[in-house]
Amino acid sequence: MKSGYFWKWTFVVFVLAWAIWEITPPAGRPLLDHFAERIDRGDETRIELIDAILQEARTLQERNPGRDYANLLDAVGTNEIASLFPGIDTSGERNPTRKVLDVLQQEAAGRIRLGLDLQGGISFLVALDTGKIDPGSDKELVLSKAIEVLRARVDRFGVSEPVLQPIGTDRILIQLPGLSEVDYQTARSTLTRPAFLEFRMVHEESARILAENMILPGYEILELTDTDEATQQEVLRRYLVRREAEKGLSGKHLKRASVQHDPVKGILIQFEMTREGGRLFADITRDNAGRSFALVLDGKLSQHPIGIREPILSGQGQIEGDFSFREATELVNVLENPLEAPVAIVEEQTVEPTLGMDSIRSGVRASLIGLALVAVFMAVYYLLAGMIANGALMLNLVFLLGVLCSIDGTLTLPGIAGVVLTIGMAVDANVLILERIREELAMGKSTRGAIDNGYRRAFGTIFDANVTTLIASIILIYMGKGPVKGFGVTLTIGILASMFSALVITRLVIQGLLAGGIMKRVSMLRLGFLHNCRFDFMRHWKRWFAISWALIFIGIGTGIYRGGSAVGIDFSGGDATVFRFDRAVDIAELRPVVEGIEGVGSAGITYQSDLGSGTQTLKVTSPFETGTQVARALEENFPESGFAISSASKVGGSVGREIQRSAFLAVALALFGILFYVAVRYEFSFAIGAVLAVVHDVLMTLGWFFLTGRELNAPMVAAILTVIGFSINDTIVIFDRIREDLRMGTRGNFREIMNRAINKCLSRTIITSGTTLFTALALYIFGGSVINDFSFTFLIGIITGTYSSIYIASSIVLWWTRGEKPELTELPPETFLDSTESPA
Repeated sequence: MKSGYFWKWTFVVFVLAWAIWEITPPAGRPLLDHFAERIDRGDETRIELIDAILQEARTLQERNPGRDYANLLDAVGTNEIASLFPGIDTSGERNPTRKVLDVLQQEAAGRIRLGLDLQGGISFLVALDTGKIDPGSDKELVLSKAIEVLRARVDRFGVSEPVLQPIGTDRILIQLPGLSEVDYQTARSTLTRPAFLEFRMVHEESARILAENMILPGYEILELTDTDEATQQEVLRRYLVRREAEKGLSGKHLKRASVQHDPVKGILIQFEMTREGGRLFADITRDNAGRSFALVLDGKLSQHPIGIREPILSGQGQIEGDFSFREATELVNVLENPLEAPVAIVEEQTVEPTLGMDSIRSGVRASLIGLALVAVFMAVYYLLAGMIANGALMLNLVFLLGVLCSIDGTLTLPGIAGVVLTIGMAVDANVLILERIREELAMGKSTRGAIDNGYRRAFGTIFDANVTTLIASIILIYMGKGPVKGFGVTLTIGILASMFSALVITRLVIQGLLAGGIMKRVSMLRLGFLHNCRFDFMRHWKRWFAISWALIFIGIGTGIYRGGSAVGIDFSGGDATVFRFDRAVDIAELRPVVEGIEGVGSAGITYQSDLGSGTQTLKVTSPFETGTQVARALEENFPESGFAISSASKVGGSVGREIQRSAFLAVALALFGILFYVAVRYEFSFAIGAVLAVVHDVLMTLGWFFLTGRELNAPMVAAILTVIGFSINDTIVIFDRIREDLRMGTRGNFREIMNRAINKCLSRTIITSGTTLFTALALYIFGGSVINDFSFTFLIGIITGTYSSIYIASSIVLWWTRGEKPELTELPPETFLDSTESPA
């Protein structure tokens, strides 16, 4: 084997080992068990203390389950435990016990983090201090802005996909996926901190006036604890500071902030103002030369007043303080996302998975069935090459999970949708390569020549199909929020992993088998009706085009006619009814009873536990004015459980306006990005066809969704995004073959060339769509009621996306060009791809 192949294999093995390392261990273990195992029992004098701590922790765990960290912290009490864990460095820590427990919790946690919908998490109910709101302000608008600010804050914790839901006019429900205690404490302080920064002037004669015990109107005394350089003792310094911000200059004028480390001053916060803030700051410093101004954060001095020697025109500054890195990071987060009104946490609870364990088990089973069907087909149809493709598909999932774990990503239902689409694209890439190899073999090429040419020719198609989807996924990351962002992250990682596994790993394996004499030729089954087609697809394109858009008009019209009944509680909100009970009932038994009530349809059903008392309650979110019916149904169907209403309230949709707005904007920008890329790589008519085909597929999918009486819910956001990804991928494959035939100077008019290209791609189209259809059908049949809407949408999207690539995208190109061959000058990417020499 040549040295080049050795290093390629070395790289593949290294990446695989890294991915497995990042995933291990995939699932977590109880914190108390890990604590007991990690203790150094070498000091016999402390064995009695160790046993006492463990016994107390177990007692607290039985009394208050679900509070592993808090129970262990209470059991430790004031005892010093850092010495029991010599492997954990606690030097310089203010609270060594918390440092030890934080490290242990991170070690005990599984690497694959699941979102709130899959594993549950922590729920905060926060209330706005309406007394601090301007009486003339629109409270609904203030609440909406507060949700946007808080979402921006919690999004900084990582790809955790929080759920933020308005309740009434002054409360917000915030649900975060299972957090470590470190993140939990950070979340509490980050959510409630106003971080109201003001720039105030210090009186010119502050020291004299304070010495005379005077207080002037419009001023107040602010204090700062400092260390005296001479005596090294703490002293309290007092300043006379204006009560109001100078010229109104405050945190709302802050453009960005970041944590910096200064060798002398330590950790500090660098900030930059907006254009208006910079102008005000320049005016203030110009008009007050020789005076000092104070940075006041949440009503307290954050550092010593700063003397003004000359105008500060840069609009930049620093906030000093005795910050730890974590404290500074939290402060930067809240400074960049200031609240208009203070909030306070009024209730904290743990919540069960929003999908319910029954739905999760059904979804996992359905996904495995779908994967098994795909793997069996690939192995039967493509024989040894198909088994190699299956292996690459498994490695693709390992790489995806490895990267996701390395960035502390969270796997949620939208994320799983990204995984499903990734699997479809990975299968598609392998099918494209193998079908190209089949064509080369049919032309009489040698096995090695067919493999080299097959990979080279397939590269351009795979490159364009993945790049167009990548454009959309990256825009979804930067522009989207919540589930939209999570989908984009998973899809981006999956695209890169699938290209690597399909283009690099499978080729290395096949060439290695050829070099070793294990594989003599590439054998595959052949279905004549797939490979010798002569259909005239473009003959009736106008008829099919008209029928398609007529169906869209009917479907979308039905949705408009249905009005509110077409929108589920995730978008419109509803009644949130909390029940106390004597005996819990499995969600799998509750769901058919609740959703079987007339007028309820979909409902959110979760168990939750109070973090303080450990009291467990059941929360059911159903459409408006149905809470009473839900209560009656539970009492009648489960009398032995003793369900009784504990509280009832009206809640807004969990898919808030900011998510809807960001999703719409992200998709619009993604379509524009695809339009630009396809116009550059192909021709403008192709770009128009690709984008309008995507729009067609989304509208058609929504139309069938409305026609079947379904309601829009949260998973639909991920489902529609999945349809967009599948649609553009399928269209680009056909466009690439049309472009190739045009460049090769294939005889015939443009319509004939398009027909010939579509027929050549037909085997790939049917196989790829068919294998992806396996997964969607498995989800639809075996996935359970909660993800039924998602699987139905994906199912319709696959069928529509396949159909539109031929009768919508290609038809638009034919119409736009008026049947004339377009000019294509851009070189395909395979031109720049070095042909890999076969090993000797």
